[in-house]
Amino acid sequence: MSTAMNFGNKSFTPRPPDKGAFPLDHFGECSAFKERFMECLRHSGYESAACRQSAMAYLECRMDRQLMANEPLEKLGFKDLIKEKSEEKPEK
Repeated sequence: MSTAMNFGNKSFTPRPPDKGAFPLDHFGECSAFKERFMECLRHSGYESAACRQSAMAYLECRMDRQLMANEPLEKLGFKDLIKEKSEEKPEK
């Protein structure tokens, strides 16, 4: 007699997560951005809020090089920095 319960032999098909898994930067295309972010964290006592500009630049680099899915920066929590960035640019 089998002790395992069989619930209709449903098969499980694994699928990758929507977010959180992305290709590694094997060629170091964004390593300069990553180093700037890490340096900022060290200087700020690992206070990530002080390094949001560096984090945004790093994520932009990854998206530009297809190392992560393109996502609006507003959805990644940088809406206020984008607004500041556009206000700094002189209008023509």
